Amino acid sequence: MNKNQHTMRTSLYFLYSIIVMGLASLAMASTAVAQTAEPVTRAEFDSWMQEISNWGRWGAEDELGTLNLITEQKRVEAARLVRDGTTVSLSLFANKQQDPINANPFQHTLTVSRFGDHEVAGDTYSVQYHGFAHSHMDGLPHFAHKGQLYNGFSVDTLTAQGAGRLGIHNAFRGIFTRGILVDIPWLWGVDYLEPGTAITAADLEAWEARTGVRIGSGDVLLIRTGRWERVRQEGQWNFVERAAGSHASLAKWLKQRDVAVIGSDGVSDVMPSGVEGLLNPLHELVIVGLGMPILDNLDLDPLAAAVTEKNRFEFLLVGSSLRVEGGT
Repeated sequence: MNKNQHTMRTSLYFLYSIIVMGLASLAMASTAVAQTAEPVTRAEFDSWMQEISNWGRWGAEDELGTLNLITEQKRVEAARLVRDGTTVSLSLFANKQQDPINANPFQHTLTVSRFGDHEVAGDTYSVQYHGFAHSHMDGLPHFAHKGQLYNGFSVDTLTAQGAGRLGIHNAFRGIFTRGILVDIPWLWGVDYLEPGTAITAADLEAWEARTGVRIGSGDVLLIRTGRWERVRQEGQWNFVERAAGSHASLAKWLKQRDVAVIGSDGVSDVMPSGVEGLLNPLHELVIVGLGMPILDNLDLDPLAAAVTEKNRFEFLLVGSSLRVEGGT
C-alpha cells in the first residue's frame, strides 16, 4: 500500500467513524426523547407516599412544607448570585382564549368611570388558575391522598369559603432563593421533547454531570421540556393525553435533595403517567407527601435563552403567590 492509499483509507476510516458515531448519537437522542413512563402499581405509589413523607418534620401544625427549606441563610446565598441585574419573567400572558387546552379562559373586563373630574379606568379579573393554560403556583391544599392533605390535615378542612388549613396565604413571604434551570432539550440536543417523554432522576444527574451544578436544599428546580417551542413548530396538541414531564419516581429524588419547589413549562407530570389510574401522580406525591408547591405552565424559553447566553445555570429566583386567605 502506498502512502496515498494509506492516507485515503485512514481518512475514509475516520469519516466512517464520524458517521457511525453521529448515527449512534442520533440514535441515543432519539431513544432518550422517546422514553416513556415506566409502569407503577398503586401499591408502589402508596409505598412511595409513605417513604418520602415530610409529615411532622417541621411540627404537627406546620403549613409551610418545603418552603421551610428556604432559610435566611439560603436567601443570603441566593442574593449573592446576582451579578448584572438581568431580569426574566417566567409567566405566560394571561390566556383569554378558550380552546381544548384552556377550558377556563382568563376573564378581563375594563371599565371607565368618573372620579370627581377625573376619568379613570379599572379592571375586573376572574380566573380558575389550575389546569394546563395559566402560569400559577399549586398550593398545599390543591391535592389530597386518601382523604388527607399534607401533614395529615383532613380534606374536610376545604370548604367553599377556602382552605381552613394550608392556604396559599401561608406563603406570604414569597419565594426568594436559588433557582436552577434544567433544560432537557438542551441536554439532549433537540428543540423539544416529544409528548409523552418521561424525565427521570438519571436525566437530572446527567445534567448535573455536564454543567457541574448540583441541585440542593432550598432550591427551586425548573425543568424545561420545550413545550412552547413545539407549539410554535407543530401547533397545539392534546396535551392532557400526552405531555412530556417527570416520572412520579422523581419525588423520591426530590426528597433526597431537599428541593423546595419544582416547576415546569408543563405541569411537571409526564402524561400518560405510567401510574395505575392516576393522571398526575407526581403532583400528589410532591404536594401531599413532601408539602412542596409546584409551579405549572411557566414560560421557560426566555430563561433558557438567558442561561445559554450567559452560560449560567443558577440564579436568584423571586416570586409570590396571590395573598388570598385559604386559596389553593
